[in-house]
Amino acid sequence: MDHPLINFIKNIKPLADAEEKLLAETFELKKVKDGEYLFHAGKVCKELYFIADGVLRIFGLNEKGNEVTRSFLKENQFCSILHSFYNQDLAEDSIQAATYAEIYVASRQNLFKLYEQLPYVKDLIDEINQQSMMRKIKMRNAYQGEDSASRYQLFLKLQPEIATRVSMNNIASYLGITPQSLSRIRRNTK
Repeated sequence: MDHPLINFIKNIKPLADAEEKLLAETFELKKVKDGEYLFHAGKVCKELYFIADGVLRIFGLNEKGNEVTRSFLKENQFCSILHSFYNQDLAEDSIQAATYAEIYVASRQNLFKLYEQLPYVKDLIDEINQQSMMRKIKMRNAYQGEDSASRYQLFLKLQPEIATRVSMNNIASYLGITPQSLSRIRRNTK
């Protein structure tokens, strides 16, 4: 079976045919356009996404009402607003496709049913999400204390596969600088 999520999991743990079938039944393929929202802030997140192709961004609003990109997620990563998904509380952040994307979507209800049938899947997904969270924190910490130009150079070094795929506005939002400043920085680094 050529299924990106199943192939990803099989790289971590062998799967029986019946397990592959359950996973395939739980996660449905969805194709989303660049800019399309998968989840809006102010609601309870009820889906977990696995990115097969493309880039998603998680973002919220700062105290001035401006969008702030919190993270970018790319292929072979899970994405959700985890505290909302698990605790069923209102989320402050949104999820949007930063590029065209092909994702596999599991509803909370179907995922929890899968956890009952294959308990190790919960531990596996939780471990993957914890590692992803630690990488995001490490990445964000790397930018702390750097000026705008240094943050951009660091972004190009640490996340080159994102830098070439998402809009300059999203990059500026992620780095905490205005699009105009980013344009100026890019002109001066050529």
